[in-house]
Amino acid sequence: MDKKMIECRDVVYKYEDSNEGTYKLAIDNVSIDIEKGEFVVILGRNGSGKSTIAKHMNALIIPTEGKVYVDGMDTSLQENVWNIRNNAGMVFQNPDNQIVATIVEEDVAFGPENLGIEPNEIRRRVDDSLKRVNMDEYKKHAPHLLSGGQKQRVAIAGVLAMMPKCIIFDEPTAMLDPSGRKEVIRTIRELNKKYGITIVLITHYMEEAVKADRIVVMDTGKVVIEGSPREIFSNVGTMKEIGLDVPQVTELAYELQKEGIDITSDILTIDEMVDALCRLK
Repeated sequence: MDKKMIECRDVVYKYEDSNEGTYKLAIDNVSIDIEKGEFVVILGRNGSGKSTIAKHMNALIIPTEGKVYVDGMDTSLQENVWNIRNNAGMVFQNPDNQIVATIVEEDVAFGPENLGIEPNEIRRRVDDSLKRVNMDEYKKHAPHLLSGGQKQRVAIAGVLAMMPKCIIFDEPTAMLDPSGRKEVIRTIRELNKKYGITIVLITHYMEEAVKADRIVVMDTGKVVIEGSPREIFSNVGTMKEIGLDVPQVTELAYELQKEGIDITSDILTIDEMVDALCRLK
């Protein structure tokens, strides 16, 4: 039994620059393994390649060189694409682009209907998926009347109804206000912890990465560093060099340390900061 959900092996992706007729390198020899049940965040600034690698993970893009395997299936083989997309669902930035029906429950049923699943099972999956994202009381509502965070949770329910083993979120909170962002991140974490769904979250919000099992940091199409949130965010200098922030409390610890205060730099939450400050003599 293979424990790997996604394997990216020496992936290179080039695309043609339409203006100049030259090729641009978007992904430069990237290898990433994601285990089943893991919650991995891929961080990087705009143009770092993080969204491009995400699209490789459900066969929206095929590598120019190298291989991507999803649950052991090679993404470059056309006969695997259907199964890959059922195993690895994808949620994008703009929930409006993923919502297809005029009533919430019909929208969530759309995927399973396309899979040819029988009606009783669809009904069960729709109810179950909406419950999982805490949107069951909205099932008769019109999606366009919902808030951004609620729409994104309906989009997540639509993916859940396909019963994927893995969900790739490509900057799912980029268009949401802070409360919508919190709702969606809480939902994502619950899907991982409570239901064991493998999560890949692409984001540039540092606070969203704090609860991940592992963080992969990309820049200019390469993996720069990877490790636990504590390991990554205590590298404040490295993160700043590649134009990324760290959580505010981590930055505060870093600045205090620079001023000669005896405090560790791997603080991730306000509670840890309070604790560390209380221990100072």
